[in-house]
Amino acid sequence: MNFNSKTVSRITGLTFRQIDYWDRTHFIKPSVSDAAGKGSVRLYSFKDMAQLKIAKTLMDSGISLQKIRKALHYLKKNMPEIDKPLSEIRFLTDGETIFVLTKDREKIIDTLKSGQLVFSLALGEIVETLKGEIVSLQKDRGFTVTVKGKKYSVVIHTDEEDGGYWVECPMLPGCSSQGETIEEALEMIQDAIKGHLEIAGTRKRSRKVS
Repeated sequence: MNFNSKTVSRITGLTFRQIDYWDRTHFIKPSVSDAAGKGSVRLYSFKDMAQLKIAKTLMDSGISLQKIRKALHYLKKNMPEIDKPLSEIRFLTDGETIFVLTKDREKIIDTLKSGQLVFSLALGEIVETLKGEIVSLQKDRGFTVTVKGKKYSVVIHTDEEDGGYWVECPMLPGCSSQGETIEEALEMIQDAIKGHLEIAGTRKRSRKVS
């Protein structure tokens, strides 16, 4: 599965500005498709998403971006066999430094050479939570809208390519619209239904005349 910047922002809690900055500074880049000028779309893999989420969690724990970069530099230099440390290694932090729990559970590496061990950042739990959020995001949602006094059932889908949502009215084949948010999508489908009904009414009157 691939995820664009809008979906990444929605799930990880990162701002578009952070995502863009981390890409441009080669901190965490999209591995599926990079931005290549106006109109292009960044596409991230699930492993990319896990790295972004874990980096955000470390920052929320009090670790600065500079310290995370320093820790990753150390890991890439001393553990070259690990391709993406942020999604493959178990970290521990006290808000001041970053520790790494190795396969040998008795050996803990202090990547910043300071601090006291306080709590563990359980990557497995973060990844599982991330999977749950993605599954929840992808579920189609049914709503009811009222147009000209009549109720219509509509279904909202997550737009994985462009971000936002697209919505359709199964009662009126071919009637669909889109929006950046669910609220906007519902407003847009109401307008689409009105337009669909007006066109259908015009065609019906034309057949009667002819």
